[in-house]
Amino acid sequence: MNKIAKHYFCKNCGIKSFYLPRSNPDGFSINARCLGTSDWQERQIDAFDGQHWEANAGRLAHLSKE
Repeated sequence: MNKIAKHYFCKNCGIKSFYLPRSNPDGFSINARCLGTSDWQERQIDAFDGQHWEANAGRLAHLSKE
């Protein structure tokens, strides 16, 4: 693992559509605004403390195969 996230942006509008996180390098994160759905009440939203990202990243470790 190189400890560097890879961010991908739309060539038309510039929005960050998805990225490969350094905390879960064999996974990816999708920007929900790019999904084309407005039915958010059926989506599961998990709270995550982004202000203290490093301390909370361990909660994601089980999602990575590495």
